[in-house]
Amino acid sequence: MPEHIPNASPTDEFAGRTALVTGAGQGIGAAVAAALATRGAHVIATDREAPGINELAYATSESTGTVTPRVMDVTDATTVTTTITDIVRAHGALDLLVNVAGILRSSPALELTDADWADTFAVNTTGVFHTSRAAAAHMTARGSGCIITVGSNAAGIPRTGMAAYAASKAAATAFTKCLGLEIARTGVRCNVVAPGTTDTAMQRALWPDAASPEPPPGVLDGDLETYRTGIPLGRIATPQDIAEAVLFLASDRARHITLQELYVDGGATLR
Repeated sequence: MPEHIPNASPTDEFAGRTALVTGAGQGIGAAVAAALATRGAHVIATDREAPGINELAYATSESTGTVTPRVMDVTDATTVTTTITDIVRAHGALDLLVNVAGILRSSPALELTDADWADTFAVNTTGVFHTSRAAAAHMTARGSGCIITVGSNAAGIPRTGMAAYAASKAAATAFTKCLGLEIARTGVRCNVVAPGTTDTAMQRALWPDAASPEPPPGVLDGDLETYRTGIPLGRIATPQDIAEAVLFLASDRARHITLQELYVDGGATLR
C-alpha cells in the first residue's frame, strides 16, 4: 500500500519549520514570508533595508507562525553565512530557503553600463549562490531541506530591454538546478519558480503610470514592436499567486519534485 502522508490544514502545514526568505521587504518576498507564517512556519524575513521587513513582522504578528525581521545583504557572503549560522544555532535547523531578492536594471543591451550589469548579477545571481551555498551546507549535513529560487520567465525567453536581468535569472536558475542535482542524494530538494509579469513595485516602475489599476495594453495583449507575447489568461499575477507556487514546492506534497522550473506566468511563454 502507498505510504500514508498526513494531511495538513492550511494553518499548520509548515508548523515547526524554520524558513529564510530573502527580499522579504516587499512584493513577492513579502507575500512568500507572510504565507509561510500563516501556515505555521517561523520565518526569518531578510532584506537589505529594515522598514519593509519590520512592517511585515507587525502585519503578521497574529499568524500561527512568526516572522523575525533581519537586515541582510545577499551580496555580502560573510553576512549571509553569519545569518544562517545564527538561525541554526537559535532554532536548531534551517528547513527552507527561498531566494527572492532581486533587482531590475532595464536598458537596451548596447546601452548597459558595467555597473548595471555587475549590480544585477551581484544580487540576482551571486546572492543566490551565497545563500544557497550556506544553507545547503547545513541541510546536506542534516539530511533534509528545501531550496527554492524565484527566477523569471525572462530566463527562458528573450525580452527587449532586459538583457542583464534575463541573463542573471538564467544563471541563477542553472545554478539552482546544478546544486539540486549534486545534493539530491542527501535528501535536499532544489527547485525554481519562474514568475511572469507580477504586480510589484519593480513591475510598476516599467509602466508609464505606476499608479494605474491596470497594466499597459501591451502587457496583456502583447506588443509586436518589442516581440512580446501577451498573457493568455488575460491578467497579471499577484505576489500571492507566486507565493502559492513556492509553498507547494516547499511542502511535503512536492516531496518527490526536485530540479524543476515552474512557470507562473498565465501562459505568456507558451510553455
